[in-house]
Amino acid sequence: MSVNLSIKDVPDDVAQRLRARAERNHRSLQGELMAIVERAAYAADGDATATAQVRGLTRGTRTVEETASVQRARWPRPVASGPLAAELLRAERDRR
Repeated sequence: MSVNLSIKDVPDDVAQRLRARAERNHRSLQGELMAIVERAAYAADGDATATAQVRGLTRGTRTVEETASVQRARWPRPVASGPLAAELLRAERDRR
């Protein structure tokens, strides 16, 4: 069973910083807040990141291989002249 939580009277500057953080991490504000809460909840275990990953709680993360696969599908090229890493990074950056 899940529980709804709310935080009242969040200062504007804090809310803006959270929105910016969510955008940097390619998450919604709700997703970013959930990630923060999950890390805090499991921090007592020592390594919050590893614990969250083991429990399947991290969102919006990919391995290098998964990212490469997505990029290759997005910009197919002949095998002999595969995409340059710099081109992939520029295109991903410009897409945001």
